Amino acid sequence: MTDHPTAMGADAALDHCPVMPNYGPPSVMFVRGEGTKLWDRDGKEYLDFLCGLAVTSLGHAHPAVADAIAEQARTLLHVSNLFGTEPQTEVALIIDRLNGGSGQVFFCNSGAEANEAAIKLARKWGGGQHGRHAVVSAYSSFHGRTLATLHATGQPEKHEPFQPLPEGFRHVALNDIDAVAAAIDPTVAAVLLEPVQGEGGVNPANVEYLRAVRQLCDERDVLLIMDEIQTGFGRLGSWFGYQMAGIQADIVTMAKAMGNGMPIGACWARTEVAQAFKPGDHGTTFGGQPMAASAARATLRVMEEIDAPAMAQAQGQKLSTALGAVAGVVNVRGAGLLLAAELDPEVLGDRNGGAIAAACLEAGLIVNGVTPTAVRFAPPITVSDAEIEEAVARFAAVLAGGS
Repeated sequence: MTDHPTAMGADAALDHCPVMPNYGPPSVMFVRGEGTKLWDRDGKEYLDFLCGLAVTSLGHAHPAVADAIAEQARTLLHVSNLFGTEPQTEVALIIDRLNGGSGQVFFCNSGAEANEAAIKLARKWGGGQHGRHAVVSAYSSFHGRTLATLHATGQPEKHEPFQPLPEGFRHVALNDIDAVAAAIDPTVAAVLLEPVQGEGGVNPANVEYLRAVRQLCDERDVLLIMDEIQTGFGRLGSWFGYQMAGIQADIVTMAKAMGNGMPIGACWARTEVAQAFKPGDHGTTFGGQPMAASAARATLRVMEEIDAPAMAQAQGQKLSTALGAVAGVVNVRGAGLLLAAELDPEVLGDRNGGAIAAACLEAGLIVNGVTPTAVRFAPPITVSDAEIEEAVARFAAVLAGGS
C-alpha cells in the first residue's frame, strides 16, 4: 500500500513539491495565525507586515470573520447566481454606499477577475455607445495575470512570455497628464489607474493628477476605472484611494482585504455604466457565493465599527515616521498602511530588496522586496503600536547587519 502524501511527515511531503513552481519553493510553512502574528510548523513566531499582500487587514483569524464563515458553512454553502442570497445583497449595498451610492456590483473571486469584468464592461459600454474599446493604463502598474489584465499591466517584461496578448491596451507614464491626453483617441473606452501602485513599487498617483485625469475623462466621454484591489477598504486612510482626490470613479475594482482572507472580489460601477451588461454578457460560478459573501459582510461590518480608514491613517503615520528614522532608509513613500522604505545603496551593498526581505524573514518579520532598492510594508490595519515598534527594530537590525 502506498502512503498518501498527506499522511507522510511534513518534510517527506516537501521532497517533491506538488505545487507548480509559479512562486518558487516555499521558504516557510505557516500553520497558525492570530492578529499580526504567524507561527510556522516549528513554532517560530513572526510579525506579519505583509498580511498576505494587503489581504488580512483585520489580522489573522479574526473571530467575527471566523464565526461568520463557520455559521454560513453550516447554513448555506452555495447556490447559483441565478438566485439571490442575503449576504451577497448586504455586501453589495455596503460597497455601493462606500463608493457614494447610485451604483451596482458584480461579484467575482479575485482582483484579476474584478479587473477582467471592468475591462469587459468598459468595452461593452464603449462599443455599444461610442465604438470604443481601448484601455489606457500606467507603466509600472499591476492589474492581474489573466491575458487581458496582464496586458493592462504596465510592465512589458511580464508580457513577453505570453505573446500574443489581447489587443487594445496602451501605457503611459504615471502622473503625466499630457501623456494621458495624448493617448486618448476615438478608440479609447477607459483609463485604468491605481491610486497607489502596489506591485509596481508603492508609487502614489498625485492628487492633482487624479483630478486632472477625471476632468479629461469627462471632457472626452471616457470612463475612469480605479483599481482598488490592494488599496481599497481603508488601507490608504480612506475607504478607497481615489476618494482622497475628491473625485468619483466610474468603475471601481476591489478584492484582497474584502474577505480578510476568504477569496472574493467585486467590480462596482455607476448604474448607467453597469447597465451596459445584459444577462449572459459576463458571469462566474462562484462569484459572491454565500460563504465568501458572509466573510466579506463580517469583515466590512468590523471595518466600519473600528473606522478602518482613520486607524490606517494613524498607524500608517507612526510606521512611516519610525521607518524614516532607521539608518539606511532614504525615504518612505505610499499612504496609510501601504508603504515602501527606499534604501541607501551604500547600506545595501551587494544586497537588494529581496535579500533584505529574506533576512527579515529569518529575523521573524514578514515584508517583501517590492523593487531592487525598496521593501514594502503592509501590516494589518489593526496593528498595535508595540508591534510597529518591534517590527521596525527588527528591520533596523537587518539593515545594520551589512552584506
